[in-house]
Amino acid sequence: MALLDRVATLVRANLNDLVDRAENPEKMLKQVILDMENQFIQVKTQVAIALADLHLLEKKKRENDEKHSEWMRKAELAVDRKDDALARAALERALSFQQLTESFEQQINDQETQVDSLKSALKKLELKLSEARGKSDLLIAQHRRSRAVSRAADAQATPAGENRTFERMRSKVAHEEALGRAKSEVLGDDIEGRLDALEQEEKINALLEEIKGRKRLSA
Repeated sequence: MALLDRVATLVRANLNDLVDRAENPEKMLKQVILDMENQFIQVKTQVAIALADLHLLEKKKRENDEKHSEWMRKAELAVDRKDDALARAALERALSFQQLTESFEQQINDQETQVDSLKSALKKLELKLSEARGKSDLLIAQHRRSRAVSRAADAQATPAGENRTFERMRSKVAHEEALGRAKSEVLGDDIEGRLDALEQEEKINALLEEIKGRKRLSA
């Protein structure tokens, strides 16, 4: 039946995979649990109906057995009275009730199978629903942690624009260093020039270390 097919689909559902694929895991889990609760109510109702039908069939079979026994007694009474025609008529009625009994027995067997299937589905769905309720908060927390880790990894990655900025700064520093060396060569042993160049280089190095330090802290 379609109801059992829907239950089987819910029971087979892998909650972890559903959370991983969902754009909104919290909303998805709430919907899954709601679906399970609705199906649980439907299956529980079907179990009650199937049990009621089973009890009704068993009651009808008992009534039919009593009628069969009653007509057999009437056939025996007719035989005692030496009335074979009446005995045959009674036996004919008894046989009809016996055939009904066999039909009821088959229906009862089929109904018992259906009740067992519904009870099994109800039990499995109940366990899955309990699992979903128990895992809901855990799975949502795990998903939130994984997203936080992903965002942290993205934040630690150096953007391409930032790499280009450092490359330009390195080129500028190298250019200034080259210019300072050229001036030193032109000025020869000009002490003041050499000292100025040294001071400039120290400033550049200090700025570079400051930038690197900021980068290490932000990482």
